[in-house]
This record gives sequence, C-alpha cells and structure tokens, in this order.
Amino acid sequence: MAATAAAQVKSESSNLLVEFTKEEELTAFREMLMIRRFEEKAGQLYGMGLIGGFCHLYIGQEAVVVGMQTAMKEGDQVITGYRDHGHMLATGMDPKGVMAELTGRQGGYSRGKGGSMHMFSREKNFYGGHGIVGGQVSLGTGLAFANKFRNDDSVSIVYFGDGAANQGQVYESFNMAKLWKLPVVYVVENNRYGMGTAHHRASSTTDFSKRGLSFDIPGEQVDGMDVRAVKAAGDRAIAYARSGQGPYIIEMLTYRYRGHSMSDPAKYRPKEEVQKMRDEHDPIEQVRKRLLDNGWSKEEDLNAIDKEIRVVVNDAADFASSDPEPDPAELWTDILR
Repeated sequence: MAATAAAQVKSESSNLLVEFTKEEELTAFREMLMIRRFEEKAGQLYGMGLIGGFCHLYIGQEAVVVGMQTAMKEGDQVITGYRDHGHMLATGMDPKGVMAELTGRQGGYSRGKGGSMHMFSREKNFYGGHGIVGGQVSLGTGLAFANKFRNDDSVSIVYFGDGAANQGQVYESFNMAKLWKLPVVYVVENNRYGMGTAHHRASSTTDFSKRGLSFDIPGEQVDGMDVRAVKAAGDRAIAYARSGQGPYIIEMLTYRYRGHSMSDPAKYRPKEEVQKMRDEHDPIEQVRKRLLDNGWSKEEDLNAIDKEIRVVVNDAADFASSDPEPDPAELWTDILR
C-alpha cells in the first residue's frame, strides 16, 4: 500500500515542466552561467596551486540548484555535500567570499579555515558544505525537525549524490522524517558516477526516486539538465513538504562534465559520452537556444552577459589571490575556547 501511494505520485508528476517567461529564462541563464564560469576559474586556480586540498566542481549540474532555488521561499534552508560551490552561489553568497575560502584567505566564509567543503552562511540559510559522504542528510533532517518544532513554515532542502544514497544514515533519516512528517525535500543529484564508479555498479537499484518506498515517501525522477523541469518538480515537492504531509524525494538525472574531483582524470568513461551530453543536453545551452529561438535575446546580448559574469569571477579570483591569509593566532584562540 505504501509503495503504491508513492509510485502514484511519481507517475502523475514525472516529465512535467513549467514554461519560463523571458525574464525567468534570462535569470536562469545568468545564474547558471555564473556557476559555470566560477567553477572554470576555480579549476584554473587549482591548477596554479592557489587552491589546495579537495575541490569538486559542479560543471554540468547547474540546472539542479538554480531550478530548485527558484521554487524556494525566504526562510527555506539548503544543505549539501562537498560538491557545493554551485549551491553557495545559487543561494546568493558572494563569489569573492566563496573563492577566498577556496584559497584559504581570511575573507572567506569560514575565514580561510574550511576550504572547499566546509563553508556556511547563516544569512543565506546555507548550512554547508560537508565532507562526510551522506552526513549532511541527517543534519538536514534535523533542520526540518527544528522547523516543525518552531512551526515556522520553512522547508529544508537536502542535496546528496547517487553515491551517498547508499549510506546507512540516509535511511535512518528517511524513517524519522516520515514518522514525524518533517518538512524536508531530499534531492538526489544523480550524475551517474560516484568516485570513479558508475552508479549501476554500486547500486542494486538505480532508480533513486524509489528509495523511500518502504517508508511511504513519494518520489519522482526529473530531467536535471532542464531548469524548467527542475523548477516544476521543486514546486511540487516543496508544496507537499510545506503542507505538513512530510518528506519528498526528487531524483535529478544530471551529469558532471569533470572528474569526481580535481585529482580525478575520469578515464572510466568515454570522452564521447561526455561530449554527447555537452552537445545535446547542456543546461545552459538549452536556455540560450530558447532565448534566441523565441526572439527574446540576440547573440550579442547573451555574450554581453557572459562578459559581465567573467568580470565578476575574475574580480573574485583577484581578491582570493591577494587577500591575506588568516592570522595564525586564530588557531590558538579557537583551540583554547
């Protein structure tokens, strides 16, 4: 009975999308392009040795977080794993502060001591950035518990990947979220590969939208490369959770163009596969094409937007390269507190 209820919601809502206005298309184009250009610059700085440690780029997955953000309202929270730069920018965090954290400078969101995987912004309701695989799922469920306890009408949006979907704490969180009807939306960013392993080699079932069936949590698969489909799914899921019915699962079928991290050459998949995704399903190029085909923008207008974004990203890189490193005394101060 539980499986039937969840499956029915999935079958009724899959493959739906909303048509964007000119303004919505332009906003999505700008925000996704900002993430793309930021991540490309981060990759460059990593290659130059200005960013150390782990660095996981979001290139290719931009439609997921941009589409979901448009479905949220003031007060809703975001929490994610270590592929997190795109989520930060989508919530409105300053590119300079994000890039400065990547380079370990005092102007970063964690004052240069968190790096790529560990920065936060209470002001923007962004709760990280977490390096433990799947660890953010239980934390995000806790945010939803707090929302219900305070009765503040907020929804917790919890992002995790196909690899993290197999972690035990994910299912413990599902159980509690459904038992207590917590206002949480679980977004599985299925980019098809974990750390060098295709999802079908690591998961006995690869339809992650069904992972909540035994808990009677409804779910659906969504084209995560189309920002309109993401927005539509986000509207449905968040409305469901906010109405008091409990958790909802969205599996975003997306794709990462780069390796798992900057140290991953991604030789476990053919180059032709990546190129096919870029040519036929790129989330930014889909929006660009619609803007041009509808006569809403000219090529030179979109190029001008790209130029503006590159200036912002280059300024962020310059700041992150010249900002002072944290005062070593802060390390001792933190330890003694």
